Amino acid sequence: MTAPALPAPDASRTPDEPGARDGTGREPGPRLRHELRAIHGLVHRDLLRLAAQPTHTALMLLQPVLYLFVLGGGLAALIPNSSLGVGYQTYLFPGMLMMTVQTPAIMVGIRLITDRQSGYLRELLMAPVRRSTLLLGCCAGGTIVSTVQGAVLLGLAGAVGLPYDPLLLALLLGGMIVTSFTITALSLALAVSLGRPEVFHMLLGLVMMPLLFLSGGFFPIQNLPDWAHALAAANPLAYGVDLLRRCITLRVPDQAATVGIEWSGWQPPLLLEGALLVAGGVAALLWAAHRFSRPE
Repeated sequence: MTAPALPAPDASRTPDEPGARDGTGREPGPRLRHELRAIHGLVHRDLLRLAAQPTHTALMLLQPVLYLFVLGGGLAALIPNSSLGVGYQTYLFPGMLMMTVQTPAIMVGIRLITDRQSGYLRELLMAPVRRSTLLLGCCAGGTIVSTVQGAVLLGLAGAVGLPYDPLLLALLLGGMIVTSFTITALSLALAVSLGRPEVFHMLLGLVMMPLLFLSGGFFPIQNLPDWAHALAAANPLAYGVDLLRRCITLRVPDQAATVGIEWSGWQPPLLLEGALLVAGGVAALLWAAHRFSRPE
C-alpha cells in the first residue's frame, strides 16, 4: 500500500514556511489549496490503511464486543436494573463505544513517533505546507478512522435493548466524533513531546486503565470513593462516556441511567460537556502544533 502523494517539495523554502515566495514577497501558488491537499492526503492515507487491514480492525473491535456480551451478560444477572436505572448491558454500551474509538485515536500518536523514526515524517515536512497543517491532517484522519470503527459497533445497539432510531444513532455518532477528536488531539500532544514509542506505550499502560475505570463506563462514578470523584471530573473519557449515555437518554427516556459527572452535586448540561470536550481537544491540538512547529 502506498501513501497518497502530498504537494511536491520545494527546496527554496525552510521547513516552517508555508510555501516559496518570489522576489515581491508574494506566494506564487494558492496556499490554501496546498494546505487542503495535504490534509486530504493524510486522511486518505489513514482510510487506505483502514481498508487494507480488515483483520487488524476486526481484532480491535473484538475486545469491546467480548466485554459487552461476556462481561455484560455475566454481570447483568448479578446487578439489578434498579441500581443502574437500565440493564447492565445497556449501561455498558456507551463505555464500549468509548473503548472502540479510543484505540485507533491513540494509535495516531504512536504512528507520529514511528513516522519520525522511519524518516517518513521528514519527507512530509518537505511539503510546501505549514507543519500545523500536517498535524491537523493527522488529527482529522485519526478522528475519522476512530468514528468509522465506533459506527460499526453501533450496529449492536439492538442487541443491548436500544432502538435503531435514526436520530439516536446520529446523536451517538456525533458524540463519538467529538470524543474521537479530543482523544486524537491529546494523543498527538503527547506524541510530539516524546521521541520513542516505547515511552509512549509505557505511559499509556500507566494511565489508560485508570482513566477507563474512572470514566463511568463500567460502573457508576457515584459508587467510587469520594477522593476519586475529583479525578473523574478531570477525566476526558468520563465526559465522553457521559455524553454518549445522555444522548441515549434524550431519545429513550425509559433507559435513563444513573447520574454521571457531577461538580459539587451539580450535573453540567449535555451541551456544556460537549463544549468542554471540543475545547480540550482544540487546546491540545494548538499546544501540539506549537511544539511541532519547532525546527528539529
